[in-house]
Amino acid sequence: MSEQDFLSQEEIDALLGGGESEAEEESSVEELSDIRPFDFDELESIKKGGFPGLELIYERWVKLFREEVRKVLPKINMVSKESIYITRFNNFMFNIPMPSSYTTFTMRPLKETALLVIDSRLVFTVISVMFGGPAKPFKVEGREFTKLETYVIKDFIDIALESLQDVFSAVYPVDVEKKSIELNPALAKITSGNEKVIISECIVDIDGFEAPIYFCFPHGMFLPIKEIIYSEFQGEVDPVWKKRVHEILLQTDVKVALELPKQTYLMKDVLQWKEGMELVLDIEKDEDAYLRISDKYKFRCKVGKIKEKYAALLKTEHQEEEAENE
Repeated sequence: MSEQDFLSQEEIDALLGGGESEAEEESSVEELSDIRPFDFDELESIKKGGFPGLELIYERWVKLFREEVRKVLPKINMVSKESIYITRFNNFMFNIPMPSSYTTFTMRPLKETALLVIDSRLVFTVISVMFGGPAKPFKVEGREFTKLETYVIKDFIDIALESLQDVFSAVYPVDVEKKSIELNPALAKITSGNEKVIISECIVDIDGFEAPIYFCFPHGMFLPIKEIIYSEFQGEVDPVWKKRVHEILLQTDVKVALELPKQTYLMKDVLQWKEGMELVLDIEKDEDAYLRISDKYKFRCKVGKIKEKYAALLKTEHQEEEAENE
């Protein structure tokens, strides 16, 4: 048998499909190189409107804070609650512009430490307006706060935390204590970067320019009072609306009727009634009558006369069910 009768290595690989296999492996490796593994830890659990109790607390907070801060900084027009949501601590801190003020505080007896962030745009805009400048955004990167700006920040922080304690204590007694004010975000780390935090974002309006204030709470901080934070309870009643409703109710006309004790008749007797007939009631002369207000039994009365006019003496308050049973 000559050498020509033997297959070469290339021919053997071609028959066995080795060449295609290697090519397919190379192409599949190239395709897989563009595929990245998915990290479920990167998912953000956004729950807007998921904290009805906390929502109500901050609705009260913005009202109180607006009243108090305007005493110090009257240029502030409005304070409003923007949203309450959950995110990762790293993601939250990454989106805060520099420089900003980071205040750590506690809410005893609740454990863990919370964070109040004053956006730099808010501070610089307040300073600008106070000295006659425009209320519009401008670049603030690259420098730290001056002594005047630090003083304004301190006023904001004190008023914000005092207001928070007042409104929070209405539903759960807490003692809000300021721990430190930091300008370096690395020193304001209240939890690990991958941990979830609850963010309450509020907006401050200064002559039409809006800037945010953030409250940051560790996700587990409110677990001891989750019934308050996650449950719905009755909101605060507007005193102006309450007064107006009270005034309207006092001016409302009501129908008052005096009803004698009831008597039962047969239909055949009623059909024989004619004008001028006298009906004999099976009741005593001194038997009580009932005073009805808007078709509801309210009082048991004694009927009599005062200066030739019929009158009713209110004796006792009476329930409708009792009157119907008699």
